Amino acid sequence: MTEASPTALNLPQVDPLPPETQRYFDICVEKLGFVPNVLRAYAFDIAKLDAFTAMYNDLMLAPSGLTKLEREMVAVAVSAENRCFYCLVAHGAAVRQLSGDPALGEMIAMNYRVAPIDDRQRAMLDFAVTMTRASATIEEGDRQALRDHGLSDRDIFDLASVAGFFNMTNRVASAIAMQPNPEYHGQSR
Repeated sequence: MTEASPTALNLPQVDPLPPETQRYFDICVEKLGFVPNVLRAYAFDIAKLDAFTAMYNDLMLAPSGLTKLEREMVAVAVSAENRCFYCLVAHGAAVRQLSGDPALGEMIAMNYRVAPIDDRQRAMLDFAVTMTRASATIEEGDRQALRDHGLSDRDIFDLASVAGFFNMTNRVASAIAMQPNPEYHGQSR
């Protein structure tokens, strides 16, 4: 049985995948139970897939003053602002899983201002949404507000990088009609 295309574009996956890519996909199946469609979408060009996964893994998984949950919360708040279906579903599931709260992902997706998050996290999401709406309007006062909530300059850089990455990926995902894996919908409920 052929899997449905992860996007509206007809970009066939490299077949066979290079051994390193196949190992990465196998790890996804082992840990998640499936290969995320975003990876399948990029698998038509291994160099693009490698660049995407390297940036994603660095921003979302590498050591940072921002927790993994906070980075996922930023992904959801930015994706909500951009109305990116793929990322709202996929990263909303990650927020549910990391927080242990089945409602938190939806709260952030609908209106992060009603979510039970602390002031530091709210300031981070405010910054990410401002960056999404009008990045050129960000001034020193916006960065200082983050410092006042305990973020270091490195944390601010990481926050801006995560928000910037999801602004890019949201636009690509929406433009090519990337579809979330159905499995995400039921995760951590």
